[in-house]
Amino acid sequence: MTSATDAAPRPGRLIEVEAVDLDRDGRGLARWMGWVIVVPDLLPGEKAQVQLQQRQRSRWLSRRVRLINPSDARRRPPCILAADCGGCTLQHLDDPSQARWKHASLAETLRRLGQICTDPEPVLSDLHRSFGYRNRALIPLNRAADGRLRLGYFKRGSHRIVNLNRCPVLDPRLDALIQPLKNDLQATGWPADHDLQTGTGLRHLGLRLAHHSGELLITLVSSHEALPGLKSLADRWMARWSELRGVTLNLQPKRSNLILGTETRLVAGCETVEERICGQRLQLATTTFFQVNTLQAEAIVTVLRQWFLQTIGSGRLVDAYCGVGTISLPLAAVGFDVLGIELHASSVDQAVSNAALNGLAQRCRFIAGDVADQLAQALPGTDALVLDPPRRGLDQRVVETILGSPPPFLAYLSCDPATQARDLKALMGPEGAYRLHRLQPVDFFPQTTHLESLALLERISCGVQP
Repeated sequence: MTSATDAAPRPGRLIEVEAVDLDRDGRGLARWMGWVIVVPDLLPGEKAQVQLQQRQRSRWLSRRVRLINPSDARRRPPCILAADCGGCTLQHLDDPSQARWKHASLAETLRRLGQICTDPEPVLSDLHRSFGYRNRALIPLNRAADGRLRLGYFKRGSHRIVNLNRCPVLDPRLDALIQPLKNDLQATGWPADHDLQTGTGLRHLGLRLAHHSGELLITLVSSHEALPGLKSLADRWMARWSELRGVTLNLQPKRSNLILGTETRLVAGCETVEERICGQRLQLATTTFFQVNTLQAEAIVTVLRQWFLQTIGSGRLVDAYCGVGTISLPLAAVGFDVLGIELHASSVDQAVSNAALNGLAQRCRFIAGDVADQLAQALPGTDALVLDPPRRGLDQRVVETILGSPPPFLAYLSCDPATQARDLKALMGPEGAYRLHRLQPVDFFPQTTHLESLALLERISCGVQP
């Protein structure tokens, strides 16, 4: 007979499990004797022999010893570094199955955290561009004791660089730059230390591509400006690649996880590239926030624009967390009057310039400030509100302000289903003012577990006057 001691989980014990789901890091989740077993590289429906390694509260971390029956959705990762590199977590799952899992995960998150039972629209996926889609990269750098430069993303769960010469999720026009830039930086002899454990040095290599124009920016992120020969090297890069618009140096001297510092200096060329979104021109700098998947960003803005045209036709909109006008400008271009609110003054300056660039200055107005402070004054008389908050979601004051003066229509674009579920619960709950009209997920980040979703809400009568 098996004793209770033999049956108890302990480090090193071998067990058989079947994965039922994936966690947010793309690891398989299974249940065994009331415990949650976390298994890297195990897909839902797959059985495997695993070895328990470490207990974390009610779950055990484990490693896969033997795959007993692989899923039909399993594939060989296209990237040879996929098993180690932390940049991608789902390359071993085929693209249609990624979309199905993300759809189911979004629905479950809304049900579990928001008590919202709904069937989202099919995920907007571009299966023809599930690789080669990223228009931007910020890649850590480190120089080893033997002088070799290491460039690449971190190994999962660590700050150790997985050295790479190419990255298949990058747009091929960026991917082609990695090896020659790495060779040039290797030859400089400049110190490189992404987390400043040894003091000073280069920290990251930044690449930005304007998808539609093909224009490029190269940025070196460094703790200091003492990089002998930088101007000469930048000039050679400008001569080598005709698409290269500029080379910049971003200074980040702090020992922190913030990649970019507050000061960016122009080394050669100009500071911006020109991108287009839904026909509108945008000037993007090194530090400008812009979605890394241009075509999918256009797809979701198109959905939003069509919905407003169908429901409102014209009118006054508030675009909260507006950035440089990525959503504001396409809405203004079809006849809406838009007020954009953005915390970062530099982004507001860019948004104003972008509006002028497109001849939309009369239809777009932008103000700098915290949305929580500015929204109450902006909402009265508004026909619709657009929310595109950071990952942490809405401040409670923002929710309260919306419920105090709810516009007839509200659109909430989120990069985190968990915080979106929390916020929608508040906006739609018993004390809320809205009902869900449509939930449209869009896959901006194939090969990862990340998912964006657009919730379109209509005001209902809750005893709250508009």
